[in-house]
Amino acid sequence: MPKGPRGEQRPADVIGCAVTVAQIATGELEETLTEKSGRVRSGKAGAAARAIKLSAKKRKEIAKKAAKARWGS
Repeated sequence: MPKGPRGEQRPADVIGCAVTVAQIATGELEETLTEKSGRVRSGKAGAAARAIKLSAKKRKEIAKKAAKARWGS
């Protein structure tokens, strides 16, 4: 059985997935989401701390470099 982004089990076929969605919508099935992993929370906290530490000029330089690497020229 395939797993979702947070490890939850999901039906493999389209009809099974549609039935599951309908059950969640009608309240027959309770969808329980797990908390995000420590890596995700830690990464977001680190990104926020880095953004506070960097000056606006430095952030702009980093963004330009990333855009150039992504889009070419």
